[in-house]
Amino acid sequence: ITKETKHASMIMILTTIPYFLIQVPAFFIKGDTSAEIAQGEKIWACLAFIICISGFVWYLGIHVQASKEDEEKFHRMEKIKDLLTSGKVSLTGALCNVVETFDGGDGSNIATNGGGYDAINNGGEGISIETTEYLRNVLIMPFQKYDKDQSQGLQKAELGIFLRDFKENISSEELDILFEKYDKDKNGIISFDEFIAACHSIIISSKSIRRPQTSISSTASRDVETSFAKSVIAAATEDDGEEEEEVPHDLAHLSGEEQQYEIKKRAFTMLGFGTFLVLLFSDPMVDVMQEIAVRVHISPFYVSFILAPLASNASEVLASTYYASKKTTKTITVAFSALLGAAAMNNTFCLSIFMGLIYFRGLAWEFTAETIAIVSCQFFIYFMTKGDTMTASKGLIILSFFPFSIALVAILEALGFD
Repeated sequence: ITKETKHASMIMILTTIPYFLIQVPAFFIKGDTSAEIAQGEKIWACLAFIICISGFVWYLGIHVQASKEDEEKFHRMEKIKDLLTSGKVSLTGALCNVVETFDGGDGSNIATNGGGYDAINNGGEGISIETTEYLRNVLIMPFQKYDKDQSQGLQKAELGIFLRDFKENISSEELDILFEKYDKDKNGIISFDEFIAACHSIIISSKSIRRPQTSISSTASRDVETSFAKSVIAAATEDDGEEEEEVPHDLAHLSGEEQQYEIKKRAFTMLGFGTFLVLLFSDPMVDVMQEIAVRVHISPFYVSFILAPLASNASEVLASTYYASKKTTKTITVAFSALLGAAAMNNTFCLSIFMGLIYFRGLAWEFTAETIAIVSCQFFIYFMTKGDTMTASKGLIILSFFPFSIALVAILEALGFD
């Protein structure tokens, strides 16, 4: 359970405050009619409504800030990518400082051969975690671009084209040696991990990596470049490196800015279409649930309590299932955050609509049993995220809380809670 998941669960708990603002006074406000009770609760409903709207804006602000931070990381990474793709520097010229800094700042790990790529046989060994993360983030899109047949690997010809396009004047003999060494499984293609090791070998084997370091200006320049490299690596390693974000193949040839534009355009198109579907089917869905309750002779509440969450939060359920199936720390965190975020949205945006109806239409708050069940579930989930690991047994306990919450509502109502 990562700190991001714990943070999301804390936000979820903070957004339960409006429930307490309306429910606690409702315990003590008495009246002969619902109208009298509603009048006494009106100020509290108004306050809860304001808190819900404020919480919703605050929650959106958190995600906007997170998005800006991600965008800054993206732009830092794009700078080095632009240098490479524009041909302003070679692969070695762009990345040699990273290798020198993290694989031996004193140059002890850097080849000092007389010329060419004679040290290929000695390269690629002892690559640091920091260098690996840097190279993976910088080279993932070029790798996908030059993987013309989308085989998840580069053939020898594709590797040669990549190296020559990135200003590495490698000979055919040197390319043969490189490919032979890093095609570990001898399947005729170099996978992404093998590709990273091969690029590392090229960088430390090139004579161009050696440069004078005695002048003040060159030392200062190197310090700036090293600082930049560290900032990008810090951004890369924050994401644990377990899984690379795949760029759609039809976008791999575009620049970073063009990719961002296309991705945003697709996202807003899908959001717009989804909103249209919601507007089209939400009202008929409510009628269907009502009719189901009538035909099976069950309270409409219990039917909606089971079916409505699955319908309204289906997108979070499907997305979380997809990410969880990848079984990495990063994707599991995304899955948990999506579900906890759905609860926070229900506590702010959805509840604000409900509180608005209570206040503006003068309704009485008569949902004590449901409120206790909802808040109990969320606090239970919060305490489940306080640990360091999420096991299968904990998952089953969490799953069992869904039918338990329905039973809890029935018991509380039988005891006279609204």
